[in-house]
Amino acid sequence: MIDTKAIEEHIRGILTALGDDPDRPGLVDTPRRVAAMYNEVFEGMNYTNHEIAQMLGKTFDEDADASDERIVVMKDISFFSYCEHHMALMYDMKANVAYIPNKKVIGLSKIVRVCDMVGKRLQLQERIGRDIADIISEITGSGDVAVVITGKHSCVNARGIKNHDAVTTTAELRGRFKTDAGLQDYVR
Repeated sequence: MIDTKAIEEHIRGILTALGDDPDRPGLVDTPRRVAAMYNEVFEGMNYTNHEIAQMLGKTFDEDADASDERIVVMKDISFFSYCEHHMALMYDMKANVAYIPNKKVIGLSKIVRVCDMVGKRLQLQERIGRDIADIISEITGSGDVAVVITGKHSCVNARGIKNHDAVTTTAELRGRFKTDAGLQDYVR
């Protein structure tokens, strides 16, 4: 579980280390506010992929005869995350998630919730795609899963090289999505 009291203490120390006074009126509540924000934006750190799959694992039976002919694709799922290297915001993130049903389908809102919860961790964009694919595969029982993510990284856009237009794209392709270019077109 996230230790908000420890976060408050450390944020207070960071403010002091930056040369500011954590007791001045504009900052006096900042450690508490940051701890509350971290509790929210890092909620996913409280759960393993398996636990997320269990929480969001409500599925519906699919017509077994039609399963091989259907594909479920959800595009432009907005979410954010934080880079584990700099604790910098990854933003303007969009996920395209697709799977071929294996006799059961997941509710569409659950796909969005999976992306949101996985993003709420200190992450790498590559791992986000892998984690989403792992969870979707566990929930649906399908080995045919694809996750394509685009996003901007403030560690690239706001510091260091400061390239404001750089966008990173990652793709986690499994099963038939890995070998079938026609299926890949659905998630691009």
